Amino acid sequence: MTGNKEFKPFLRWAGGKRWFVKYLDVILKDFQYKNYHEPFLGSGAVFFHLPQNNQSFLSDLNTELINAYVQVKDNVDAVIDKLQSFENTKEHYYSIRNKCFDSGISKAAQFIYLNQTSFNGIYRVNLKGVYNVPFGYRSKDHIQAEILRKASIKLQNVNLRSGQFDEGLKRIEAGDLVFLDPPYTITHNDNGFIKYNEKLFREEDQHRLSSFISSVIQKGAFYLLTNAAHEDIRDIFQSNEPIELSRASLIGGKKAKRGKYKEFLFTNLEVNQDSLIKATHERGC
Repeated sequence: MTGNKEFKPFLRWAGGKRWFVKYLDVILKDFQYKNYHEPFLGSGAVFFHLPQNNQSFLSDLNTELINAYVQVKDNVDAVIDKLQSFENTKEHYYSIRNKCFDSGISKAAQFIYLNQTSFNGIYRVNLKGVYNVPFGYRSKDHIQAEILRKASIKLQNVNLRSGQFDEGLKRIEAGDLVFLDPPYTITHNDNGFIKYNEKLFREEDQHRLSSFISSVIQKGAFYLLTNAAHEDIRDIFQSNEPIELSRASLIGGKKAKRGKYKEFLFTNLEVNQDSLIKATHERGC
């Protein structure tokens, strides 16, 4: 399998898997799968990297996120037009952050704009559900017209929905590939993820995810699960011994450190770890 470099995520995402796509070509290699499922969508880095295979089912619990994908899929030019009316300034940022838009297109443009101009692309809301991430002082273009238009092409004929990860179990068939990247419940290397995700995904949810994976395997499907490299996670998903992968930390914060971190990869695919290590070192991962 050779990854697709034509399409890129149009969102920044805390815990996103742009680093992971460097491993995918080696992990999947000549593997042929039927349909693709990603129930923790986020920035969709893995989806955009993979070649189109039959049907793709993408979902996330975040309704604002899914609306952004739906509008980019169906109304990308209108979203771009709205984005062009937003300015990348501190004053304008807080003005747009405080607005309540009515239309799906305007809400999508607001979501993408805030994502691109906020501090580190973090999605965080307060107890009232109000987005409260500060301005990021980024000079990069927040419109990304070309990336958005290409993303719209990739999203055609894709099934998008908002909901819990296990609601899509009935759609999974033998020979399908399921990629799982849940919010990390347990912090590792003091990376601070728990501060953003402790109310989104609890330890009980990790156990529920483990049961979901058992059902995926029973259906004759294949899965890839990325998770924090922590012994508690190893115990929860003990049906398969994890592979340790390295990634660079991309999220800042008071206690966050930038550097290399280990993450676990669980899968029921046959993976040659020696080949994986060799290939990724050759590619400078």
